[in-house]
Amino acid sequence: MKHAANNSGFSLIEVMCAILILGVGLVGFTQAITTALGSSKDSEMQTTAALFAAGRIESLRADDYLVDGSTDGDCGNELPLYQWRQSIESTDIKGLHHVTVTIENSRTGKSIYELETLLFDPPLTSEADESAAKNDHDKSKKKNRRQQ
Repeated sequence: MKHAANNSGFSLIEVMCAILILGVGLVGFTQAITTALGSSKDSEMQTTAALFAAGRIESLRADDYLVDGSTDGDCGNELPLYQWRQSIESTDIKGLHHVTVTIENSRTGKSIYELETLLFDPPLTSEADESAAKNDHDKSKKKNRRQQ
């Protein structure tokens, strides 16, 4: 009497192949998750930098007086990863200024975002008006520094 062979289990090679396929799939899945999280963080940094740069431009518009030159600073305790640098330059058209605001990573110094625009500041008519406007601007700068 012959006994029928019992082939109901898995062989060692089949189990090893299944584990290999599962391992490759898990590595791919882990890489995809890591890439997605990194892209999300980069997008968050870009968006925050863009909003802060736009805010710097709006504060220049609100000051009513533009002074040519470069200034820089940090973005406060709420945004310790960022620092800003702005440059204001006169153009060939009297009263028109080219403004550049650059947001950088405070750890690496690498530029994250740069915003450029043109702002018009009507020229003052007399030297007395200029000195009064400059004094007002200096007072508002001091006030802004105290608020930060």
